[in-house]
Amino acid sequence: MNQNQPHTLPAGYFDEVYRANTDPWNFETSAYERKKYATTVAALPSPTYQRGFEVGCSLGVLTEQLAQRCAHLLAVDIAEAPLKRARQRCAHLPQVEFQQMSLPAEFPVGATFDLIVLSEVGYYWALPDLERTAELLLAALEPGGHLLLVHWTPPVHDYPLTGDEVHDFFLRQATPAGPLEHLEGQRHETYRLDLLARR
Repeated sequence: MNQNQPHTLPAGYFDEVYRANTDPWNFETSAYERKKYATTVAALPSPTYQRGFEVGCSLGVLTEQLAQRCAHLLAVDIAEAPLKRARQRCAHLPQVEFQQMSLPAEFPVGATFDLIVLSEVGYYWALPDLERTAELLLAALEPGGHLLLVHWTPPVHDYPLTGDEVHDFFLRQATPAGPLEHLEGQRHETYRLDLLARR
């Protein structure tokens, strides 16, 4: 194996980040994040979804908003510390289920979803793990279901991929013969949003 190849960031990386700061990306306090979350939820075409899946839910700030549109929402994160905060935040939302899970090694067995949200998480995987995760996600996404991608686009030195690389990977599968259809794309100053549907 080429040691220069980037590796997927391990669980310990996130444990250290949350140990140093309970809200390391200012999800709870940032006006930028509030506006981005509003844009994210506004991009959902369906008023309601039966089964949603949020990958990398962190402190549950976006989870709480997505839950308003989902009859059931499974939200997962690799680290336990933010999940504890997320469970407290969403304790009033019985339709939300939280699990500690590391994709692609772990995945909700047999589950299918009509909404999958990948927000600010794809660039933590090295390409082989992104490819495997994408296979699992697309297999679990119901025909007509929506896949919503939202990622920071400037490069970060210790992330294996950029947000653009993550989005471009999925968009390459949105061809006439591919499994996905591209419904909407937005590019903002420091992040991009792409909405896709399962054919």
